[in-house]
Amino acid sequence: MNQGIHFISGLPRAGSTLLGALLAQNPALHAGMTSPVGSLYTAMRREMSATNEGAVWIDDAKRAAVLRGVFACYYHAELANRTVIDTNRIWCAHLHSLAALFPRARVIACVRHVPWVLDSIESLIRRNVWQPSKIFDGDNQGTMWSRIDGLASATGLVGFAWNALKQAYYSDEAGRMMLLTYETLTTDPARAMAEVYAFLGLPAFDHDFNNVTFDATEFDARLGTPGLHSVGPTVRRTDRQTILTPDLWKRFESDSFWADPALNLRDVRVV
Repeated sequence: MNQGIHFISGLPRAGSTLLGALLAQNPALHAGMTSPVGSLYTAMRREMSATNEGAVWIDDAKRAAVLRGVFACYYHAELANRTVIDTNRIWCAHLHSLAALFPRARVIACVRHVPWVLDSIESLIRRNVWQPSKIFDGDNQGTMWSRIDGLASATGLVGFAWNALKQAYYSDEAGRMMLLTYETLTTDPARAMAEVYAFLGLPAFDHDFNNVTFDATEFDARLGTPGLHSVGPTVRRTDRQTILTPDLWKRFESDSFWADPALNLRDVRVV
């Protein structure tokens, strides 16, 4: 990783796959959807903790070296001369350790009005009516309310990501993070990408917003959720009426804390 590493994190269904697909157009970068590195990273941290009696021989310097090695080994050969941008929702929860491992690294956190995040997942589940989704451990047979309760729980797909994002947003490492809203990315992609490159300190690149390619068909099929990482060829926003009931919309409407400048106590850049 001679050219350094940065990270994409944030909420699901908030544009991280689209952002990765756009960045992948740049031959100087490596980017994409969620990689296995986050899982390898958390597994190695666990195995070097007190849960493994052999960890008595591992000090913090060794832990840091091993964790850097996870990234360096995974991205070793073909990516030696490109800047790596790794995607995973867990990175907001590990902002402090990322700062210690990679002092120059930055995190782009993709966000979206929370009711629309939940709406997007529910819409996807309804479109795939015959396929049990691993998002719900193969059991989508409840109601919209039970599915959203699961998504919004502390360990749920949305709840965990939201908590991790909020933790990072109010942390003393918040200056390493920029929030990129789905609304800006889909309505003004040129501005969004210019802000991303400026924040990462990378040379600007002329992206083609009418010819975006990305294919995760096999990955999504294995999740039982076709379309989860689909990206259209043209970057655009499609307006429609929500399928959430008024009570569910109201329940989550105030959760988009980044939209209120008065709550931005760390002066995090929000685009």
